[in-house]
Amino acid sequence: MHDTASGNVHARHAFIPQPIHAGGLRYHGMAPLVCQGIVEGLLEPRAVQQLKCYESALVWARTEGTICAPETSHAIAATIDEAIKAREEGKEKVILMSYSGHGLMDCRVMMHICPAKLKDYELPDEEL
Repeated sequence: MHDTASGNVHARHAFIPQPIHAGGLRYHGMAPLVCQGIVEGLLEPRAVQQLKCYESALVWARTEGTICAPETSHAIAATIDEAIKAREEGKEKVILMSYSGHGLMDCRVMMHICPAKLKDYELPDEEL
């Protein structure tokens, strides 16, 4: 891939992410439509630490009675944050969340492996 703005040449396969949970996600990029939404100011990207995602998935399971997919836990965590923010500001808001799937295949990992081994990790800027 050639970056015409800077003249740099990048190998698409050069980035190897750390072996972290990452909510099951292994695609480290964004779709063009999402990127354009950010450029237009329609979307605001947000990173949520893994432990918070895990805790949010447990809150969801206890209150809603369903087990979410690890990927969905990121959306749940951000939604909970938005609801708390709206309550603290005294604002009534409509908050839309995409629930992308169940976590039935992830039960063993979520209940037994994650609590003991899951740690927050932030990729250092120099690795990006």
